[in-house]
Amino acid sequence: MHTILSSATKTITMGHDQPFCIIGERINPTGRKKFQEQLRAGDLSQIAVDVEAQVLGGADVLDVNMGVPLTDEPALLASAITMIQSMTDLPICIDSSIIEALQAGLEAYQGKALVNSVTGEDDRMDLVLPLIKRHGAAIIALPNDETGIPATAAERMVITEKIVRTVEKYGIPLEDLVIDPLAMTVGADPEAVKITLETIYLIREKWGLNMTLGASNVSFGLPYRHAVNAAFLPAAMSHGLTSAVMDARTPMIVEAARAADLLLGLDPWGGNWITRFRKLEAAKAAANTEG
Repeated sequence: MHTILSSATKTITMGHDQPFCIIGERINPTGRKKFQEQLRAGDLSQIAVDVEAQVLGGADVLDVNMGVPLTDEPALLASAITMIQSMTDLPICIDSSIIEALQAGLEAYQGKALVNSVTGEDDRMDLVLPLIKRHGAAIIALPNDETGIPATAAERMVITEKIVRTVEKYGIPLEDLVIDPLAMTVGADPEAVKITLETIYLIREKWGLNMTLGASNVSFGLPYRHAVNAAFLPAAMSHGLTSAVMDARTPMIVEAARAADLLLGLDPWGGNWITRFRKLEAAKAAANTEG
């Protein structure tokens, strides 16, 4: 099952037979006080810095979140999307919990976007899914509902079943449904990652759906987070994870995903791995020459 995303000129395909899709997480003001202040002042210059760093790092898609209190989020999100699309041809994941912001973002976007996200509550799906259908977008859905985050893989499967049925009811093809199997921090629960991996495996076996998640969540609160995140990705990929919203600026994490592509047969004969290595070596040589 292939989930196809596009900008005006570039297409990205997510699938169990495709290289892992890296969704850059950086264009998000959460926890970034200075960035929030800049956005409140109408200064979007940091976005350009974040776009460049993630493109150079190897992102395939860029997540864009403009959730800043005391701003006009719909207008801000539309402006950010327009700006980013003038800088790069990478597809965009439009990230907001505000329905008006999602609508503004989708109206501004050129191509087929991924929308992040919807949960399993009936009223939430009834708000978001018609918008997804109207714009022909793809949607990330999380298997949690008004009762909170399910503690077991079996409970997450029940809510995923409900999401699948509702998406079909709205006439959205399952190829455009991407499930987030919920990555929780292992520092708070030693079983958290095992439950996530089990959920990933079960979803792939039952529906063959594409999946993504916030990969950085697993290491929250721990030291040396990059190493934990880099170890998590290949394990999740081996169970069926096909993309992640993740740090595309950190070589350790990106290289773990690309090495897993090679080891899992998603990069036949290592073409992508070798090409990436040559580009990195060329960049180092250029930097040394300039120095």
